[in-house]
Amino acid sequence: MYVTNSSMGQLISIDPEVMSGTPVFAHTRVPFTTLFDYLEIGDTLEAFLDDFPSVTREQALEALRRSPDLLIRAEHAVE
Repeated sequence: MYVTNSSMGQLISIDPEVMSGTPVFAHTRVPFTTLFDYLEIGDTLEAFLDDFPSVTREQALEALRRSPDLLIRAEHAVE
C-alpha cells in the first residue's frame, strides 16, 4: 500500500516484505515515525535528513504538512 500525493508521487509505503510492514518513506527502509521521533527530542529536520539521506527534503516536508492524516491512515493500515 502507498499513501500518495498527486504532485509528488508515493510518500509512504506499507509492505509486509519491508520492515515487517512498518510504514516507511517510499523507496526507503526509513520508518515514517522516525522523523517525528527526531523532532520530538529537539533534533532539526536537517539532522534527520543528514542521518537518513534516502529520504528527500520534499518527502519530509510533505510528511510534516500531512502528518495528522498520514499517521491515522498508516495506523489503520497496520491493524
